Amino acid sequence: MAISLALLPIFLIILIGYLMKRLNFPGEGFWQPAERFLYFFLFPVMLVEKLTYASRDGVHLIELFLTIVITLLLASTVLWLVQLKRNWRGPTFTSVYQGGIRFNSYVGLAAAHTLLGDSGLAVAAIMVSFMIPLLNLLCIGNFSYWVKQARPGWRGMVLTIISNPLILGSLTGLLFNMLEVKFSAPVNQVLAFIGNMALPLGLLCVGAALNLRAISGEVKTMAFTAIFKLLVVPVLFWGVGYQLSLSALTLSTVVILGSLPTATASYILARQLGGDAPLMAGMISAQTLLAMISMPVVIPLLQTFSG
Repeated sequence: MAISLALLPIFLIILIGYLMKRLNFPGEGFWQPAERFLYFFLFPVMLVEKLTYASRDGVHLIELFLTIVITLLLASTVLWLVQLKRNWRGPTFTSVYQGGIRFNSYVGLAAAHTLLGDSGLAVAAIMVSFMIPLLNLLCIGNFSYWVKQARPGWRGMVLTIISNPLILGSLTGLLFNMLEVKFSAPVNQVLAFIGNMALPLGLLCVGAALNLRAISGEVKTMAFTAIFKLLVVPVLFWGVGYQLSLSALTLSTVVILGSLPTATASYILARQLGGDAPLMAGMISAQTLLAMISMPVVIPLLQTFSG
């Protein structure tokens, strides 16, 4: 119950963002610049501020990295085996694949901070910096195989990954942390003010991106993907992390990020590389709504087993 109440404000802010977009407030021209401002400025500054002063005690980076790699490869293998039996069209399967393994970093960072404080947010930021490159490689490779007209430029993809603002913010914060950089009080206050805007605006943008009309058509496919992403993937993350003896804080953070709905950016990739973009839009909206029910159940349940 405590976790449900802690997560409630996150989902209420998402719903507020949805209502604001439907009521056309503050206007149609607001959301795209807001997302750009969030992605390129607010979130990187927040990550620098949180990671610079984060305690690294009990965070074993090699075990955390192995947990992410093994889990994502296991999840990918399961999805590929299901595809061999189900035989979805190539574009359809690319949406199933993205819906099954990608995650919404805005919701994840907010949930980690809400449930575990600054320490959890720091671990989540490190996970995000590990997961984004690997997920991009997996998803684009998947498009290359299943959608014949998709010929992504690998040089451009690598450039996109290494210039990702979330990765750069995380790496900068970790570098400052290792060098034991200490900013002056005014600088710290400025960083904190800017960083505090990131999470609520990110959640509002998640809500604004919801498209309930897209939740139609291939309901069975969306249902399978939602069950896999919201129930199976967090169990895989927990199981691998538990076997690798992650600390309690790190394992709890792994469970939180594993239980997230798929990323809103999945729609853009589907549209660019010939995937099933309408199906992807439906999956994003359906999973975001269902996560309001699944996360308050899955997270405390797996945390109980962790003990």
